[in-house]
Amino acid sequence: MTGIILAGGESSRMGENKAFIEFGGERLLDRTITLFRDLFDELILVTNDPRAYLDLDLTIVTDIIPGKGALGGIYSGLFFTRSERAFVAPCDMPFLNRSFIAWMLSQADDCDVLVPAPADGPQPLHAVYSRRCLSAMKKLIDDDRLQIKLLFKRCRTVEIPPRVLKSFDPEGLMFRNINSPEDLDEARRTWSE
Repeated sequence: MTGIILAGGESSRMGENKAFIEFGGERLLDRTITLFRDLFDELILVTNDPRAYLDLDLTIVTDIIPGKGALGGIYSGLFFTRSERAFVAPCDMPFLNRSFIAWMLSQADDCDVLVPAPADGPQPLHAVYSRRCLSAMKKLIDDDRLQIKLLFKRCRTVEIPPRVLKSFDPEGLMFRNINSPEDLDEARRTWSE
């Protein structure tokens, strides 16, 4: 299976590239890469600024159809993968849970999308996607309907219920991402505790 890391956001609220922010003694992106290398045969980074990542030993791709947000990033990563399925996460989730991701990979064979669904709604940027989703993604992109949740109705989607999520992540940290300096401060406090 392939691990796809999304690093195409503008980081406008953060004011700097989130991928390179230090967290727990290493860059956020490096934390994700280290975890993914342990889980996946292939790593793909999707970014709109490939030159910033040339020091990394992984496949770097840009959006096939620029300006289509996270859906466009997932589509591009999935398009270039050699695997039938890929796990997708952004570069700014410092509390990714290795055990939970490994469990997800073991559960993904009988669906097109496997997505965690905590009480506050599905987490499409922490999900497994099949290449069978590519045509439905392309149609949504062509129609400029970029909400990823619209894909779930067009593909065989399995949602992982809150009780399962809680068994892996009782503190509810694994989907937390960093969008602002305040988010970063809070995440660092949580990490130090």
